[in-house]
Amino acid sequence: PAMASAGGPDPERPHPKPFLIGVSGGTASGKSTVCEKIMELLGQNEVEQRQRKVLILSQDSFYKVLTAEQQAKALKGQYNFDHPDAFDNDLMHSTLKNIVEGKTVEVPTYDFVTHSRLAETTVVYPADVVLFEGILVFYNQDIRDMFHLRLFVDTDSDVRLSRRVLRDMKRGRDLEQILTQYTTFVKPAFEEFCLPTKKYADVIIPRGVDNMVAINLIVQHIQDILNGDICKWQRGALNGHGRTYKRPFPEQAESGAVLAAGKRSHLESSSRPH
Repeated sequence: PAMASAGGPDPERPHPKPFLIGVSGGTASGKSTVCEKIMELLGQNEVEQRQRKVLILSQDSFYKVLTAEQQAKALKGQYNFDHPDAFDNDLMHSTLKNIVEGKTVEVPTYDFVTHSRLAETTVVYPADVVLFEGILVFYNQDIRDMFHLRLFVDTDSDVRLSRRVLRDMKRGRDLEQILTQYTTFVKPAFEEFCLPTKKYADVIIPRGVDNMVAINLIVQHIQDILNGDICKWQRGALNGHGRTYKRPFPEQAESGAVLAAGKRSHLESSSRPH
């Protein structure tokens, strides 16, 4: 199918349905950094937003609007932002559904300093590939089943904690509050809700953005989609071949590792301790 023109989608013809990629992992595992690196390698981060073929969305945009009582707790570090109930799952699902259907959508804007949803929204135009990242993007089955490819960024917990501390201190938080919140909410929620969803991943990326072998494989796969092979997975889905037909990465095809439905390509060094 013809790609959208440089000025945006042709109003006479619907935009091709995008290839939706879920990117999960624990707090500060490097999910957004991996997504940004993918954008950079595809030369998409310098493209004007409306003309981008690849875009990144964050689950963090879909935090629920807090009540006055919850807001007071949040400002003291006593609200659990890592629990599935902290997210507006209905809005997230309907927004992703519209994105998959090639529609222009409005995404909420969230302020992490005040823990509130802002009045202004971000307009997201149709793209060929959409990366949706967040700690619990695989938790809800209805949302999980929408992804054509699922990535899990697997980073050492000590590395994640140190990054989280530095990030939250830059947001004006107190160190003691950050550590109390981590041990009370963040770590238990990761172990209960996020880590079990790792089993749904098609590709696991240890060490996050430092793992350029894995990222280059994924970029090559996306590049193939942008070059026109997007039709193949759409045909496969229509023909009823499982969840979606996935092309193997060229390098993986030689070794026989194929990204088939229900199979994971675990891009992990054999020397890594388990």
